[in-house]
Order: sequence, then structure tokens, then C-alpha cells
Amino acid sequence: MERIGARGSGGSLALGLAARRAPGLVLPALRGWVGGCLAAESAQRRLFPWLAVAFGAGILLFFGVADGTPVLAAPLGAAALCLGLTPWLGTRPVILALALALTAASLGFAAASWRVSRVAGPVLARTTIGPLTGLVESLEEREEGARLVVRVARFGALAPEETPRRVRVSFKKAPPVRPGDAIEASARLLPPPEAARPGGYDFARDAWFRGIGAVGSLTGKIVVRPPAEAPALSSRLAALVDAARNALTRRIAEATGGQAGAVAAALVTGKRGLIAPVTSETLRAAGIYHVVSISGLHMVLAAGVVFWLIRAVLALVPHLALFWPIKKIAAAVAMLGVTAYCVFSGWDVAAERALVMTLIMLGAILVDRPALSMRNLALAALVALTREPEALLGPSFQMSFGAVAGLIACARLVGGTLFRQEGAGRIGRLFGAAAAAIIGTLATTLVAQVATAPFATYHFQTVQPFGLLGNALTLPLVSLAVMPAAVLGILAYPFALDLPVWWLMGQAVRGMLAISGWIEGFGGATLVVPAFGTAALGLLAAALLLATLPASGLRWLALLPGACGLALAAAPERHDLYVDRQGGGAALRGADGRLITLGRPSGFVLEQWLKADGDGRKAEAVGGGTCDRLGCVGYLADGRAVALVRDRRAFAEDCARAAVIVTGLAAPPGCAAGLVIDRAYLARHGATALRVAVGGALVPRHARDPARAAPWWPAARPPPETQKAPQPAAAEPSQEESPGVPDDPEP
Repeated sequence: MERIGARGSGGSLALGLAARRAPGLVLPALRGWVGGCLAAESAQRRLFPWLAVAFGAGILLFFGVADGTPVLAAPLGAAALCLGLTPWLGTRPVILALALALTAASLGFAAASWRVSRVAGPVLARTTIGPLTGLVESLEEREEGARLVVRVARFGALAPEETPRRVRVSFKKAPPVRPGDAIEASARLLPPPEAARPGGYDFARDAWFRGIGAVGSLTGKIVVRPPAEAPALSSRLAALVDAARNALTRRIAEATGGQAGAVAAALVTGKRGLIAPVTSETLRAAGIYHVVSISGLHMVLAAGVVFWLIRAVLALVPHLALFWPIKKIAAAVAMLGVTAYCVFSGWDVAAERALVMTLIMLGAILVDRPALSMRNLALAALVALTREPEALLGPSFQMSFGAVAGLIACARLVGGTLFRQEGAGRIGRLFGAAAAAIIGTLATTLVAQVATAPFATYHFQTVQPFGLLGNALTLPLVSLAVMPAAVLGILAYPFALDLPVWWLMGQAVRGMLAISGWIEGFGGATLVVPAFGTAALGLLAAALLLATLPASGLRWLALLPGACGLALAAAPERHDLYVDRQGGGAALRGADGRLITLGRPSGFVLEQWLKADGDGRKAEAVGGGTCDRLGCVGYLADGRAVALVRDRRAFAEDCARAAVIVTGLAAPPGCAAGLVIDRAYLARHGATALRVAVGGALVPRHARDPARAAPWWPAARPPPETQKAPQPAAAEPSQEESPGVPDDPEP
């Protein structure tokens, strides 16, 4: 053994010396290794998923670089050209792969361009108060009042080409309307809010793709009137489904009671308005808020329960079990059931993508293919991105597909097959089954959390250290009790025999909330980390792709982008001054290194700034600078003054002494401050953040790029000001409701 070891060591040394003396020997060896890996990938048909990656790259190219709306024929022509060359590239596999990748990227670019042109609609230019007439498309009851989505027929004195197609409005009382009603009420509407900080969640973009051109609130009395014309069939069906969802939500909540009823209702219908903020924070602290978002977990469990029930019932009949393909029948029924569940739960974006993935995997059973494979995942991604290319930019898509890719790549560990030994005795089999169940559950949670961590941290700036424990303790309860009860309750609901089922389901949900509350009591259950940039996210996403998609040694290539991404994420750029998009408030880094406020930024915006800075304080706990009736003043770490001007009379003094002027007014042309962030500046750039670089230079970042013309950034949007439309006397308009951030989706 010693000789063999010595000889192996000497051989390695000799190879190292040879490589040093003859570099030409290394490249052929590396080329041979890569060629062997690619051959293995081709043999296992693992190259197809990279077409979905190329398709996504085309979408990112469109949203990241394209200025305006390209001509659709251009990317389609490029795709046709690349695809037309493939028959002559059969003997050159590398060039063939590049041609196919360019084809997929061009098609992704075309899909994004087509989607933008298809959903384009008017966006409200400024805050406007006026009478709103329209059709209630959906209604979500909340702890106080409700939130409605209204298809607008007329608003104030706006011309038809300026009137948003849909608006999202809140009402502080229980509204006397149902989905499908035509209403008239006084409304205070605003343009959908853009990102609160550069790189933050852009509600305006998401609203634009959903056809929502304004948000706000209803004031005064809501009058139900006959519609001027009969609504379209699709609108009537959507209203009927939403009304049924609301009725079932109330029934479940009343049968169960308390917050357990609110959570149970959300698990079934997707209506989360009754969940109190404190309950949401408890679920987030335990890392299980994704459970109340109708998406992958619910679709898989619903399909699994239906599949198991149908197959079990059919297996009870010997003739059917012997001569009928009961597995395929069960898969087909499960496909119908999970589709109906998705429609009833609101056909949310995350639920739709989960439905596509579930249908493809159940369809694989019908054609005798493996249900869970990278090819099926790639096909689901292609379908989802073709329908909604903008989903690639959001956390739901990224976390969902990232988690499933990780689970497929670690299938042996997650499935517990490593712990099952052939030929083992009874005790060995029992031990192996127990180990497989325990380790498999923990491994599933761990793999999903590792795969989704880059996206969750980038979008939400929070980490739940005890999320592994929370998921390990609650997911078995959800899988074995909550979701089967949900399916049984839905089946019993038409017979009015569902109330005992909802009560039993509520007891399981109470157990889930009790576990979450216990975990929330741990110190540091939720950690806030500074926001890192898109470069770090891109590198970590590339590492995840390289670690999960290949089946060969190419997985080792993930180490380089993974290490670089972690290094960038661990040392993010922290800004020293934040300015809101209207110039009414700001936050700057004080002498103690923490942010203090200037003016009156909204609590929602301030908490977004704090989270981006890695600061877990609530908005009310943040101190402020020196203020008077004319404005506020604060000081950067190097002593330079930052002035927030509220009154024009303050410009004369502040322009002479401040390095930075922040105001929602129009600054005088001769203002001598080093940087003036006024109404016109913010109208072009949106929310702004400044970083003090080495040498004292102020480096700005902006929420919108004035050189680009994204359709959800109207190029000619005037400075923020209130325009009062002709209207009857109305009550004082309510304050703008916080747009919120995307909820933690199901991985």
C-alpha cells in the first residue's frame, strides 16, 4: 500500500512538473474532460433544460437593455435564421448548441416584446379625485373594510385614452357590493407607486402587467347601478368565481374562528385579507409563510390527494385493478381536479406556474415518462415564461423553480433511497424507512431553503435561521392533516356537510400557529441583512444552475460563480442618503452609523430603506433630524449638510450652506448646492439613493433610468401634484394605501 501511495504521489508530482514545463498538455486534458462531460450530458438528455435558460436570458435582455418596444418581427426573424442553420451544423455540435441557444434567446426576447404590446394600457398621470364608474371584478375582505379591483368605465373628466382599464381601490367599511356589480363612487386615485428605493420592488411594473393603471381608495357612499352594457362572458365568470371564493372564505373563517380560521380560509381559497399582520409576522419568523400562498405546495398536495384517492378507490375493484390503467386514470382525474382548484383559488400568478408544472408532471404519467425530471421542469418553465415573461423578474418564479431544480438534483437524498438497502431484514427495513422519512423531510427543507436563499434574501432582505425547524415541524402537519382536510371539505361543501371538516382543519392550523409562535419566541428568529446588488444575484443564480442542471462533473463549475456571488453579497454597497419619489422625506446615515429621517417619509417607505440597510428597526423607532416649519437639516458623516426644503422661503439659506438639497418643490435656477434633488429631478429619476465614495464624491443611484422608456415609466409624467376633477362634493380622500411587497412565495 505504501508503494502504491508513493507511486501515486510521484505520478501526481510528475504530472504537475510536466504541466508546468509543457502547458500544451493541460489544454488537451481539459478539453478531453469537458468533452467527456458534455458527452455524458448528451447521453442523459440534460442539454434540453439549457434551452429554458437561454429563453430566460432573452427575456432578461429585453427588460434590462431594450429601450422602448422593439419590432416583433426582428427577434422572430433572428430566431428563424438561427434555427434555419441547424440542419447544416450536425457535424459541429458546439456551434449547433450555440445556434439553438440563440434561437431560444431570440424567442424569449420576442415573447417579452409581445407580452408588453399585448398588455399595454393607460396609466394615471397624477393624483386625481373624481367619480368612478365601473364593474367590480374581484373583492377581498380584510380585517377592516375590503380591497376591490374595478374595471373602469369612466373616471372623472379623463378621456377614454387616458382612463386606466382597471384600478385597485380600498374601502374602510364592509362594502355593500359583490363581484360582478356595477358601481359608482367618489375615488381618490394615484399612479401605481414605483420602487421605494433603487433596486427595490417595483409595484408599478407588476400593476402594469396586470392591467392596473391606478390605485387608491373609495370615499363616501358606493352606489350600485345597472351596467351600461352587458359584461363580457369572461368577466361574468370571473365575478362568479370570486363571489364563490368570498362565500367559502367567510364560511371557513366562521366555522374555525380566530386567526386559525383566517389562515385556514387562505389555504383553501387564497384570500389572505383576514390574516392579521401580527399573524403574518409569526408565520414569517418560522419560515412558513409560504404555506398560505396558493402555489407549488398546495398544487402538489391537492393533486397528490386526488391521485391517491382515485387510485385507491379504483384498486378496490379487482377487474379494474387488473385490466384498466388505473394509474393513468387517477393522473387524468388529478389533472382536472388541480385545474379546478387553481381556478377556484383565484388563478394567481404563482398558482398558475405551479399548475403548469403539476400538469406536465402528471401528463408524463399518461405517456409513461418519469414525472419528476429536469426536462419536465424546463418545459414547465418555457410554458410559464411564454405566457408571462415578466414573471422571471419576480421572487415567486425564481424561488419556485430554483427549489424544484434543487430537489430534482438531490432526488436520492430527498427521496431517502440512500438509506434503503436491498436484502435487509425486517429491523433493517424499518430502520431504513424511518431514516428515509426523517432525513428525507429534513433534506427536502434544507435543499429548498439553500436553493431559494439567494432570491429570498435579495428580494426581502430577511433570513429565518430557524426556518428549517419550522418547516420540518409544520409541513408534515400540513401534508397529512391540513391539505387532506381541505380537499375533503371542498368535496363536502356542495352537500353542506363541510362545517365539521373545517373545524378539524382549524385544529391542525392552530397547531401550526402554535409551533410558529414558539419559534418566533427564539432570539433572532428573523434577521435583517443589507440588500445586495443584481451582480451578486446573477452569480448566485448561475451557480445554482450549474449545480443542478448538469448530471456530470460540470457541476464543479458552480464553485467559481458561487464563491464570487457570496463575496459580493457579503460586502454590499450601503447608501448614505435615501430620498423618496416625491421629495417629501429622506433618510441619511447619522453619526452612529444608523439612518435618521428628514421630513415625513411614509412608514412603509422608511421600513424599505431600513431593511435595505440591514436595520431591523420599525419606522416609529427611528429618530429624526432638526426640523422647523420651513424644512429639516441633517449632516453626513463628513459634516456636510443635507437640507430638506418644505417652504420656498428656505431656499435662500439652504442653497448657500447645504451640499444636498432635497425638496418636492421646484428649486430656483441659481441654487448653489452641490446636488439639487427637486420635483423635476425626481420626476425623471424616481426614488434616489446616494453613496459617499472614497474622496467624498456623491454617487447617486435611481429607481428609474431617464434614458430608457419603460412603458410603466411614462416618459412625460408631470411632477406630482393633485388635480381635482369635476365632481360632486365629496368627503376628504383617504391616505394612499401601502402597495406592499410580494409575499413570500412557495418555493
